Amino acid sequence: MKKVIDFIKSVRSEWFKIVWPTRETVIHTTFMILLFSGLSALFFFVVDSILNALVNWIF
Repeated sequence: MKKVIDFIKSVRSEWFKIVWPTRETVIHTTFMILLFSGLSALFFFVVDSILNALVNWIF
């Protein structure tokens, strides 16, 4: 039982060490993720279109 109590105390002490991001950081990071996801989708769409045209031209 002592191990369980020590574990809970350890978790509680670590919980108070968490530094939560600010609202601005969350918004900025979300925007960057959406931007890079969109750019990646566009890149793969262009590559797929080129490869599709190439395969259709060969066959």
